[in-house]
Amino acid sequence: MTSPLLSLRIDLPNGQRFGPGKAALLAAIAETETIRKAAETLSMSYPRALKLIEQMNTSFEHPLVETQHGGIQRGGARLTPAGHAVLELYREICAVTDTAARPAFDRLKAYIRK
Repeated sequence: MTSPLLSLRIDLPNGQRFGPGKAALLAAIAETETIRKAAETLSMSYPRALKLIEQMNTSFEHPLVETQHGGIQRGGARLTPAGHAVLELYREICAVTDTAARPAFDRLKAYIRK
């Protein structure tokens, strides 16, 4: 049996949340450099991706995603330095939390229906 997995959501003091969905969207934007392709990668609608980006950009002191509208140079999106930092910090928090919770998860497995 595989171990339970931890899914971490951070409730921010301003009432917003940051969790696995927003982290995945940031990672997909960093990889694809477009919101539309990032949304497709995650099987997410484009309007939903835009809404999440707006939430993230207003939840933090600095925007996490910058966009460039189409035209001769084509549109695109990229993570700002703050976006890269928040994504890396989220990953670090998840890794530390998972490591700390591993012994309890191992004991929890005994109670999970197979």
